[in-house]
Amino acid sequence: MTTFSLYYHPLYSDGLDRTARFPVDRYRLLAEKISLLNSENNIRITEPRLATRDELLLVHEESFIDRFIEGNLSEKEVRRIGLKPWKPEIVARTLRLVGGALDGLDELLNGAVLAGNMAGGTHHAFKSEGAGYCIFNDLAVAAEVALQKENIDRILILDLDVHQGDGTAEIFDGDDRVITVSLHGQNNFPFRKKTSDLDHGFKDGTEDEEYLSVLDSVLEQLEGEHFDLIFFQAGVDGLASDALGLLNLSRAGMSKRNQRVFDWRRKMGKGMLIFMGGGYAKPIEDTVNAFADLYMMAAQEIE
Repeated sequence: MTTFSLYYHPLYSDGLDRTARFPVDRYRLLAEKISLLNSENNIRITEPRLATRDELLLVHEESFIDRFIEGNLSEKEVRRIGLKPWKPEIVARTLRLVGGALDGLDELLNGAVLAGNMAGGTHHAFKSEGAGYCIFNDLAVAAEVALQKENIDRILILDLDVHQGDGTAEIFDGDDRVITVSLHGQNNFPFRKKTSDLDHGFKDGTEDEEYLSVLDSVLEQLEGEHFDLIFFQAGVDGLASDALGLLNLSRAGMSKRNQRVFDWRRKMGKGMLIFMGGGYAKPIEDTVNAFADLYMMAAQEIE
């Protein structure tokens, strides 16, 4: 039986301080939820490796990488990232998080049609600094690693998190090897938007019907583009119950979003790597359930 590979490490939750203003437990709760739902064993959960310094250097400035690993970022840099107070384990957590994306990428390069990481989608990280809960940009690092392969010429990054993928947009600004697409809340963080290859900002309170109509239009437009792999940043912070979202999407609407993306992937015939993205619902169970829907649906796509 073919299985869906999903990467997870306990450090995804345990590497963060429990007093941080962040839903630290969502990774652990999601892993537990998927283990309960995975009765057919069509999801294989595997611990990821550590990303290497050389891999990070494909995107990020050397000084930033080394100062983070050595614990020497300034207070201003740490404050911009958030996740405070930091534990020493945040270093290994961050390297595992990027490693999960790279392990998933390896699955695609070896013939899988779908793979995923149960964290990441760290699209607010720039070349020389982190921001908005993001330290290294796993989407960008995975793209650069993939583009080193002879048969990979172009990557599509489809970012459906409610917050614009500003770091990713700036990293690949003017770079024709990567198509950056971001559908996000117009009035949400980041408040100074960057320019993706294709941006759409939704007004506050946008509901399922309008959201899905725009998504359909964007996917149709992208059918005319050439790319070899799809990176899907699948944040669920557009849910109505999300504390940071400002949109009004239902759980059913979020599942329809996912299914449209998966159907379109199948139509395009390209491999897809799923990055978890954001989710800050109150109660946090709404976020966990929406992400569980995402990964269980992905597993059903495996033939």
